[in-house]
Amino acid sequence: MDIPSKVLSILEKEIKKEKIGSCLIHHRGKAIFQYYKNRKMDNKLHKINSVTKSIVSILIGIAIDEGLIKNVQTPIVTYFPNLEETKKLITIEHLLTMTPGFKWEEFGDWGGRPFPMINSHNWVQFVLDKELTTAPGEKMAYNSGCSHLLSAIIQKVSGTTLEKYAFEKLFKPLAINEYRLHQDSKGIGIGGFGLSLKSEDLLKIGLLMLQKGIWENKQIVSKEWVEASTSKKYEGYDWIGSYAYHWWVLEDERLSFPTYFAMGYGGNYIIINPAFEFVMVFTSELYNHTLLPMDLFKKYIIKYFLD
Repeated sequence: MDIPSKVLSILEKEIKKEKIGSCLIHHRGKAIFQYYKNRKMDNKLHKINSVTKSIVSILIGIAIDEGLIKNVQTPIVTYFPNLEETKKLITIEHLLTMTPGFKWEEFGDWGGRPFPMINSHNWVQFVLDKELTTAPGEKMAYNSGCSHLLSAIIQKVSGTTLEKYAFEKLFKPLAINEYRLHQDSKGIGIGGFGLSLKSEDLLKIGLLMLQKGIWENKQIVSKEWVEASTSKKYEGYDWIGSYAYHWWVLEDERLSFPTYFAMGYGGNYIIINPAFEFVMVFTSELYNHTLLPMDLFKKYIIKYFLD
């Protein structure tokens, strides 16, 4: 079923009330909705915050496809040889699923942002030094430090920066030419929240995933990775969804197929439903209401996914 124009019109009215910079919808092979708050928004590099994590996941998949990383079961001690004994069971998969077991209070006392890591002298070492409170693989706890370690691993195995690797392997094939990626003080690309991209380029990332890793007849990242990285691995948080490999998974009892999404602080999203051939992008500055765009998706769009 196509989404009625009346519904899209109501959606636009709701969006205009909020600090939403842009919203794009691509459905069944065509763009059906495009909203920019003003003329500057279509060319603006939006700070996408934790949507960065999902792009890092794609880059990990590409590194595995290239043989730079053997597989997700590779222990991270391979890349951080001075890791203490109790942490040698931590694997790349544990980082991707945010289940290494570190004491990490990003969704607790830290108020949703990893300020203690940001304020540290060495971000990678700060993460590796955190004590374990659970065994690896036992429980998902939101952790931007995991994403930063994945960035460091990509830089180690590729011999280049996260920014250069992302450009050569992902952005360049997708004709993403304008972007910004910040680094920590040690030159490690900020894997958890360092990227800024245009709205149309976020849509390209979503379409790449929808197309099982194919862009203009070229396999950019393997179909197997796209499927594995977007399939539920752990329970996440009731108010957000389950967790996969740095992608969130929304299961709705009304639907026979899940939606998966990238989510960044302030209301930045790439929302994908493969069964419905659907991609939706939001860029926002809703710093007190990060979940509001997802609420709009649930209210105005999801009912058209029903069987």
